[in-house]
Amino acid sequence: MKFLAAIQFLTVIRLPRRLEISLENSGRSTGYFPVIGLFIGLILVSLNWIFNLILPPAVVNALLIAALVVISGALHLDGFVDTCDGLASNKSVEDRWKIMHDSRAGSFGIIGVVLLLLVKYASLNSIPAPLMMIALIIMPVVSRWAMVYAIFAYSYARPSGLGKAFKQGTTWPRLTMATLITLAITVALAQWVGLAVMFLVWVMTVAAAAYFKVKFSGLTGDTYGAINELAEVGVLILITLLVKLGLAPI
Repeated sequence: MKFLAAIQFLTVIRLPRRLEISLENSGRSTGYFPVIGLFIGLILVSLNWIFNLILPPAVVNALLIAALVVISGALHLDGFVDTCDGLASNKSVEDRWKIMHDSRAGSFGIIGVVLLLLVKYASLNSIPAPLMMIALIIMPVVSRWAMVYAIFAYSYARPSGLGKAFKQGTTWPRLTMATLITLAITVALAQWVGLAVMFLVWVMTVAAAAYFKVKFSGLTGDTYGAINELAEVGVLILITLLVKLGLAPI
């Protein structure tokens, strides 16, 4: 049931009513987040293969980014937009929460998401074809694990909210499970390069989460989504950097 809860929360896949998932089970599903990341990655790899049969690489990469947004239901992008809007405010922490809770996107959120997608697109274009499969799988796996780490390691800001259920449900065994799954996938695909990417994304996650904690007196569901988005783009940039330095095998 927890695995199904992870699928329903992290993707647009909806389960039959008879399998309706409780909020409590959703909160306890974080151990399976990297598995759902693997599922998303395999879909992207399949689409990449199909699109490349008929389209130039630049168009394919744009479609892959669009597919990633669709598969996740724009859940994490929405959190990133709200986080950008909240960070742009010079008001109190409570007022920042209200800004983030507002369904309307502000100018800073729009600018932030445009720049984020632009960097993702440029990074994908810079990844050599032999490494594309690895990048498309590691990206969603490591980014979903980064969310699990942030949920576990940092306090939740608001007295209530969807994110609080995940905070309460993410225990040490679930973090361990998510970490071991992520390690197994990254090492199997990219050996030490995968380990390096995972470690550097962890450093990025710690820095981002610490910053969000200062700005919002803790983390929220929106900042969890923002961390996922930053981790995704971080994976792509790091792989590109390792290729540029001649450290990633092609």
